[in-house]
Amino acid sequence: MTETGLQNKTIKELGELKLVGFRVLCSGDQYIIEIPKASQRLEARINEMKHVVNPLLQFGAFVVENGTDEEDGYWVCVEVKAYEDVPSDMVTLTVPAQKYAISRYQGANYKIMDAYQDLHRWIKENNYKRLKDKWHLEIFYSWQDVENVDVELLDTVE
Repeated sequence: MTETGLQNKTIKELGELKLVGFRVLCSGDQYIIEIPKASQRLEARINEMKHVVNPLLQFGAFVVENGTDEEDGYWVCVEVKAYEDVPSDMVTLTVPAQKYAISRYQGANYKIMDAYQDLHRWIKENNYKRLKDKWHLEIFYSWQDVENVDVELLDTVE
């Protein structure tokens, strides 16, 4: 494990994902504060959602270089098998099937950008191209303690 807590980088294709949760929209420096709040709200309301695939996993979704206001922000969600009776203050997001460069990170949430820099370096060294205008994902296995998150970083590539 490196200093940033990165482990085992790989390439993987995932099928379409149906996500339900909260959209976080704020100034750039506030995401590190607002995303954990949204995660806690989502965890507290998990029983209000139908067809949840795994209530112990949370998904973060974002577009690095978003071209529209609809793609701006960060989505904190859980995966569902189908959209049904979604609470009125929550959003749905369908992420198409894509190929990702994946790395697992364990550590403080404020050091996650170091982990991304390492993953981006690995992508370039292995001759993949980042698709910054597509949906990127973070799969959280542990999010309660911002000093010790456990997350898979999924950077969309071709």
